[in-house]
Amino acid sequence: DYIFYTDWQWTSFVVFSVSQSTMLAVGAVYYMLFTGVPGTATYYATIMTIYTWVAKGAWFALGYPYDFIVVPVWIPSAMLLDLTYWATRRNKHAVIIIGGTLVGLSFPLFNMVNLLPVRDPLEIAFKYPRPTLPAYMTPIEPQVGKFYNS
Repeated sequence: DYIFYTDWQWTSFVVFSVSQSTMLAVGAVYYMLFTGVPGTATYYATIMTIYTWVAKGAWFALGYPYDFIVVPVWIPSAMLLDLTYWATRRNKHAVIIIGGTLVGLSFPLFNMVNLLPVRDPLEIAFKYPRPTLPAYMTPIEPQVGKFYNS
């Protein structure tokens, strides 16, 4: 269980940072370039924040600890993307390269703050044990003395 919770925290930070910063940058830049509406990234990030709060509630309802799912900090990175779009309005490639880089670099930094309130995985493992053991953790009966009388 300790391994499960430590792996989950590391996976959720690294994998989600990469996937969600990409999702924010690609989705918002695509929408901004085709609509020409500044502020779209922040709007998009607000919607995604609400979605992730709902997902957090769903996991909590399934019996996981409240801080098992950490809601990402989308909005500051989205605001940087909106500012980049406003500053490079005449050059679409600049908003993709500069804005995407800013989101990719800032998103994990802003989300490191989320790691502070997460409780110790060892404490969580004792309070919230998983109901079943994975196959590699299943105890094997000892074979000592099996052929003693043969």
